[in-house]
Amino acid sequence: MKKTGILYDKRFLLHDTGPYHPEMAARLEAIMQGIKSGGLLEKLISVSAKPADLKWIETIHEPDYIQKFKEVCLSGCREFESADNQICYDTYEAARLAAGGVLEAVDMVMEGKIDNAFCAVRPPGHHAESGQSMGFCYFNNVAIAARVLQRKWDIKKILIIDFDVHHGNGTQHLFEEDPFVYYFSTHQHPSFAFPGTGREFEKGRLAGLGFTKNCPLLPGQGDKELKKIYKTELFPLFADFKPEFVLLSTGFDAHIDDVMSDLKFSSDCFEWIIKEIIKQANQYANGRIISVLEGGYSLERLPELAKTHAAALLDG
Repeated sequence: MKKTGILYDKRFLLHDTGPYHPEMAARLEAIMQGIKSGGLLEKLISVSAKPADLKWIETIHEPDYIQKFKEVCLSGCREFESADNQICYDTYEAARLAAGGVLEAVDMVMEGKIDNAFCAVRPPGHHAESGQSMGFCYFNNVAIAARVLQRKWDIKKILIIDFDVHHGNGTQHLFEEDPFVYYFSTHQHPSFAFPGTGREFEKGRLAGLGFTKNCPLLPGQGDKELKKIYKTELFPLFADFKPEFVLLSTGFDAHIDDVMSDLKFSSDCFEWIIKEIIKQANQYANGRIISVLEGGYSLERLPELAKTHAAALLDG
């Protein structure tokens, strides 16, 4: 059994998106209910959420953008830059706590206190660009973690695997010139015309050319197509790139019962995904995985999906 961390903090629930927004506090409550009902909570090691130091957020996001985001939240406005991005007074602090909690998980893995972690955070992050919020995302949690792994812990090769139903445009753009961070994404395209990125020909730029791999799936595709992509594209990538650390943008919204998706992944498929990634990470990255929540909006399915995800990390 692995030493698996769990990041959750009730202050994430203070990010109030209103009564009809899909990215609601009830998502985390459903996730934690599944983990508790599965008898996993007492087996997991708690990871504390601390506000991320601004110096680390600024390695990814422009200082003017960070300041603007803070000021708009504290002003009482209910949206930031787009109607998708519903906010409240506490949103800025919740976003700092989410990013900081993920960084605490990074430190704990690197210090040997845990082997891997599941970070049940909100707001999510993979759509956030350097100077722009997008798609419910304000600070790019996974991108900030990757930068800290590079600059604080001297990790040379980082693999980011994004299996949210929507393409992680922010994460891709932030590292598309970096040959030491490989971004791999499976996602639906077209996907409600959002975000409109993630085509096969997007392979990185300059020194980072060849270190971005997008594998879009058509609406209606499901387990068979996803497993084929992993077997033919992702698993050989582990052997070729040999990552030292694996970061997951974990979206559960490609599930067949999720209203935000036209893909048809089963619950068994999500369990297969994490177990197969763990096998590869054990072989090439010393088992070092941090899984960070992105999408997933079916309150009925989130408990079982989170339970099997966390159980797989524990089993190692």
